[in-house]
Amino acid sequence: MRIRDWDRNLKVRLFGEALMNTTFWMFFPFMSIYFADAFGTETAGLLMIASQLFSVIANLMGGYCADMFGRKRMMVLSAYGQGAAFFVFALASSPWWSSPFVGFLCFTFAGICGAFYWPASQAMVADVVPERDRNHVFAVFYTSINISVVIGPIVGGLLYAEHRFALLLLAACSCFVMAMLLAKQLRETAPLAEVGRGDSGTTWRSFLRTQLEQYMVIVRDRVFFLFLVAGVLVAQTFMQLDLLIPLYTKETVGAETLGGWTVDGTSAFGWLIAENGLLVALCTVVVTRWMSRYSEKQAFVGSSVLYGISMWLFSQTSSLLGLMAVMALFTLAELMTAGLQQSFVTKLAPEEMRGQYFAAASLRFTIGRMLAPLSLAAAAWVGYAWTFVSLGMLALASAALYAWMFRQVGRRIERSNVSFSR
Repeated sequence: MRIRDWDRNLKVRLFGEALMNTTFWMFFPFMSIYFADAFGTETAGLLMIASQLFSVIANLMGGYCADMFGRKRMMVLSAYGQGAAFFVFALASSPWWSSPFVGFLCFTFAGICGAFYWPASQAMVADVVPERDRNHVFAVFYTSINISVVIGPIVGGLLYAEHRFALLLLAACSCFVMAMLLAKQLRETAPLAEVGRGDSGTTWRSFLRTQLEQYMVIVRDRVFFLFLVAGVLVAQTFMQLDLLIPLYTKETVGAETLGGWTVDGTSAFGWLIAENGLLVALCTVVVTRWMSRYSEKQAFVGSSVLYGISMWLFSQTSSLLGLMAVMALFTLAELMTAGLQQSFVTKLAPEEMRGQYFAAASLRFTIGRMLAPLSLAAAAWVGYAWTFVSLGMLALASAALYAWMFRQVGRRIERSNVSFSR
């Protein structure tokens, strides 16, 4: 399915989200440094965990709201909210006023708004794209995000130290532009959505009660529950790209000369993250098409196994070339399911609950992100080698859960006509 044949909603979002994501990634990788300098490393870590807890709650509410009030409304409101948060954050980092605490509150609020945006945006893709094309469309959006992840930090690395105020202001402006673009150009796509049906006569108690009842239905979906647990386990591997791997390269990679460049442990991580981003940007669509030749079971199980192997291999080398080879394998594991995961969730979700299913599915990442820093403590207790081995075992455990999940899928197929590939 070519981009020119896409629904207009998707074309508008592809452009707008690329702009918003690029400006966001110009400063986001440096936020942990900013908060650590302001509050101390331990306090900053606790604050970041608290921020993720709010995002978990907001994400679940966002899925409910996307089904109740419509995709477009939630996306527009979320984009305006992010713009307002970044604008105040910019003021709190300006030459006239400096308040890291206000900055943290704004950063948390922006994360909450993003958590409301995500399930609505994913459900909208499922609403307008035929099942046979969803893997490809999700892969293109995934590629767009990762191009932003490559470009944003490079530009931000040049500007962040001296121009943080300008970068935050630019992020605010891009969010406001995105919100206006969505409000003007998008149409509502929620199926059977009596958009606004929850606007009146609904108390906050009944709202929460209804929401909990809906999510209990999701939890009782055995296939989906196994998908969540397996996703949280395997997330402990790819979340280390921003946690354990940079510390490991800093402490174990000695100075090397590569192509005329002298690379130490710190700059080695920059090479690895650039390699990962470049491979994702160039190869996502290609690998997604390649994986379409295989069953979903082979893709999910194979990806987890490759993650497990790459974790072990990371602990076995301290040379830059060796680490780059392992990173290529790590990235292949990432791309094997890049276009499949959202499509798989779409198959599980009833049309009227797509937003909630996508919100619940993203708990793989939010919970995974909360647990991932435990690897840093493990490295201090048992060393890098055993920590990487433990992470590899978690990935293999996720492979086993995926295999079990598809056995449950087989039983579901016997009772319905859902088109899973086993």
